[in-house]
Amino acid sequence: MTTTAMQQPSDYVDFWNRVLVPKFIRFRHILSEGTSNHSAQVLPTLGLGHGDRVVDIGCGFGDTAVELARLVGNSGAVLGVDCCDAFLDFARREAAAAGITNLSFIEADVQTHRFEPIHDACFSRFGTQFFENPVAGLRNMRAALKPGGTMTMIVWRALDENPCMNLPKQVIQRYLPAPEDGDTCGPGPFSMAEELVVRHQLEAAGYEAVTLERVDAPVVMGKSLDDAVAFQLAIGPAGEIYREAGALAEQRQDEIVAALKRALTPFKRPEGIVMSSGSWKVTARNPR
Repeated sequence: MTTTAMQQPSDYVDFWNRVLVPKFIRFRHILSEGTSNHSAQVLPTLGLGHGDRVVDIGCGFGDTAVELARLVGNSGAVLGVDCCDAFLDFARREAAAAGITNLSFIEADVQTHRFEPIHDACFSRFGTQFFENPVAGLRNMRAALKPGGTMTMIVWRALDENPCMNLPKQVIQRYLPAPEDGDTCGPGPFSMAEELVVRHQLEAAGYEAVTLERVDAPVVMGKSLDDAVAFQLAIGPAGEIYREAGALAEQRQDEIVAALKRALTPFKRPEGIVMSSGSWKVTARNPR
């Protein structure tokens, strides 16, 4: 089941749909598999039971929504929410292929969508960092919860704790300038890296009992060197620099590709280019 509740999209939502969606679809095999190593550690700790209702914020390709639907059983229900309908097309197919019937999807901007306060839990994997207004987005997620309901989000820790993205950025910065006033998908993947900032945001949004726990996981950044380099030039901090450099990036592409291959070669494993990454498991409660 799918419904649409998008209001006038923000510039950030437009950027996601116009620029990032095709790239995310192209590299779905990297994005879903890599981030699943983080959610695989977190989902079993949510304490969900059969009959629970859960909303999955920024559900993307739907893999976490499917896992949540399995955890709550047929007597429970999961609502997957994303601002990109192209992602939800994959999510619908993922759910259908898995034979999941207690899962529905809606295309909506989480910051403005009117949720019903009927959910026992709210979950998000690497979606909340892109809220244009983090406090507003987090507050609206809380509006989806019953009194005493829990919100759990996975967000990236600092860039220097994520070599999978930091190393390629350092390499590409040797060849291209940092972008100035470029198009953006929001505050960015590391906007919730600082523990104190996240605590203040959640408290301002009305949550209580805020906790942060470190999660570390290996990520396969490409099935081959060519795959990994193409991914870095398309998505993430290095990809942003490359995109915004325009013609200069095209002129220096050969030397950039060669430098990235040299930097990533030490991480070659039988399964691909394997690097380390770090996130926060952030948990908070809606007051009773």
